[in-house]
This record gives sequence, structure tokens and C-alpha cells, in this order.
Amino acid sequence: MRAEKWDAELYDAKHAFVWEKAKGLLELLAAKAGERILDLGCGTGSLTAEIAASGAEVVGVDRSPEMIAEAGKKFPALRFDVSDARALPFSHEFDAVFSNAALHWIPEAERVVAGVARALRAGGRFVAEFGGKGNIGSVVAALETALTRLGISPDDANPWFNPSIADYASLLEKHGIEVREAVLFERPTKLEDGERGLATWITMFGASFLDRVPEPERPQFLQEVELAARPALWKTDHWVLDYRRLRIAAWKCAS
Repeated sequence: MRAEKWDAELYDAKHAFVWEKAKGLLELLAAKAGERILDLGCGTGSLTAEIAASGAEVVGVDRSPEMIAEAGKKFPALRFDVSDARALPFSHEFDAVFSNAALHWIPEAERVVAGVARALRAGGRFVAEFGGKGNIGSVVAALETALTRLGISPDDANPWFNPSIADYASLLEKHGIEVREAVLFERPTKLEDGERGLATWITMFGASFLDRVPEPERPQFLQEVELAARPALWKTDHWVLDYRRLRIAAWKCAS
């Protein structure tokens, strides 16, 4: 799992696509007034607020104190808690657990799923989207190539958990959550900031690679990443990342 410290302001300023592309996932959740819903990995709370607008009671949780602090400032009427997805403190109290763009950060997936199962009431639903098999493959290859060119081992630098449909469905069903919809799809994602877009993205999301590089060598490292990624990901005047998303809708068995 990546380091806990996040730059919440950079996240909101340059990476709004994280929540802006979640309309279909919100429609799949179909939150209703009076429901109690957990937003797992809520970030700075934008989707938590959209769910709350349905009349549902929403609790947003995230491991990052920086994200939760920003969420609380943006949406002071909503509840946000710092909580580790691997050790959720809830028991049979939610009608739904929702998660967008968070679970690929947590390789201890079984602990997460066990916590989701505990948090849900019987018959409750789990609606989630995160990186699936092959997600940002060109980015990972470029990051590993750049480390190697600088004489730094890329072993174990990749922090992301990007499962197949079969693997994740099996994990859910092991914990009594029945999968009714699962799709793995391509979602090319345009980055802001023009030529600087990929470096900005790496600064936000690629800390596990960047932290291996001595600070004086980081500009060269970012240039090496851009050089390796350009043939696949540069489009005239902006970067487009090769996102692949896994979207799941599943229900906790009634008994």
C-alpha cells in the first residue's frame, strides 16, 4: 500500500478525472433516500457529497488524514473518518458500500473484502470501480524502464493491485458476496497540464517509484519516463493514459 501522505490540493486541482468519470458508477449504485452508505476511499469527498444528495446517510472513510481534512473543509455537513480499508470498524450497518478509484492501492485485497462483508447488512450491495488487469501497463513499463536506465532496481516498486474479473469475483464469493455484474473496460484518460501532465501524474500517484530516485536525479528520471512512454501515450499536445477499469456490482447473501 502506498505511503499515507497525499497532496490533497494537487489531487483536487489536477486530477478531477478521478471522480468526474464516475457518473456510471453512481448510476449503478442508485442510492436511495434513507439508505446508509459507506464511501470507501472517499478522497476529498466529491462523490460522497453526490451520494448524500440522494438523501442517503453517507460515511466517507479514507486512510489519508490529508484527504479527510480536505473533505471536511469542502463538505462540513457530512461525516468523514480516517480509517484503514484493511481494518474497517463497522459491523452489519450499511445498505451499500461504494468505492471509486481506491482499491487498486491495496494489495491486501482479502482483508478489504472481509471488512466490506462485515460492514454490509444482509442483502446489502457492494458497488466499486478500480484498476483492473492491465491497467496503465504502458505507464508501469515506462517507470520501470526509467529506473533501470538510472541503474536502480524496479523490483517491488509497483504499488498497484489490478486483478482480473475472475480473481476478484472469486474473492468476493469466498466472503459471501455474490457478483451480479462485473466488467473490465478500457478508459483512456486525458491528463491536464500538457507536456507536464505525465510528470504531474507521477508526482501524485507514482511516489513508490519516485522515492527510489535520489532527489537530484528526479528531473532526469521524469524525462526518462516521458521518453519511454511517449510512443504509446503522447497525443499531439497532451498525455492519454491507458487506464483499464474493473467495475463490480455484488450483493451480500441474505443468509
